[in-house]
Amino acid sequence: MVPIRVRRFFLRADAGPLAPRGPACHSARMRAARLPGFETLPFGHAGVDEAGRGCLAGPVVAAAVILPEPCGLSGLADSKQLSESAREALAPLIKAQALAWALGLSWPAEIDATDILAATFAAMGRAVRRLARSPSLIVVDGNRLVPQAALGRDLPQRAVVGGDALVPAVSAASILAKVFRDRLMRELDRRHPGYGLSGHKGYGTAEHLSALRRLGPSPVHRRTFRGVAVVSGREEDRAWLPGISI
Repeated sequence: MVPIRVRRFFLRADAGPLAPRGPACHSARMRAARLPGFETLPFGHAGVDEAGRGCLAGPVVAAAVILPEPCGLSGLADSKQLSESAREALAPLIKAQALAWALGLSWPAEIDATDILAATFAAMGRAVRRLARSPSLIVVDGNRLVPQAALGRDLPQRAVVGGDALVPAVSAASILAKVFRDRLMRELDRRHPGYGLSGHKGYGTAEHLSALRRLGPSPVHRRTFRGVAVVSGREEDRAWLPGISI
């Protein structure tokens, strides 16, 4: 049997030794298999990723996914590298095959009251807590572990830089988070017309910034973020909010 493997160089961990298990989803496993220095992941691990962290509007959406082994899915990849049609096609297949999956959100009010990093961890923690089964390990995309306070319990974790392209369960989480958030932004566009949210999905495009100057921020805008803070008269607030770059 082929173990699920990721490049050791990218790992940051608080978990113990991991035993080899069943095969990974083929496409993501083959990408990882080209890299030296592997480390195995245990059966029942949950991939965790987010979408919308850098946006000016809308929530941060996190997803957690536990895949079976083998999972039989092809085409898993970082959601940003897939077309919208490919993501939409994969999302129901992921949900159908996953042993468990869940979503967690953090809305602009929470983002503005804390900071984007804390809000992202809060969304990730909600997704993990809502899983129908407890994961053996949490594999987080990036270089930071989710605080145990956000998870609500003590769970082993590994942070994998580029995990959405290396670990199938993280790729699956990336896709579910992106697909759900894109659909949500289309709905928010209907509720708050004029900003073009269905097109840019809340990112700081020229069209979006122009609409903000013309209309001012909507209730779903992050008022502590650069671009939104200026037009809402709160530019001075942004400098002391932790996690907000100047």
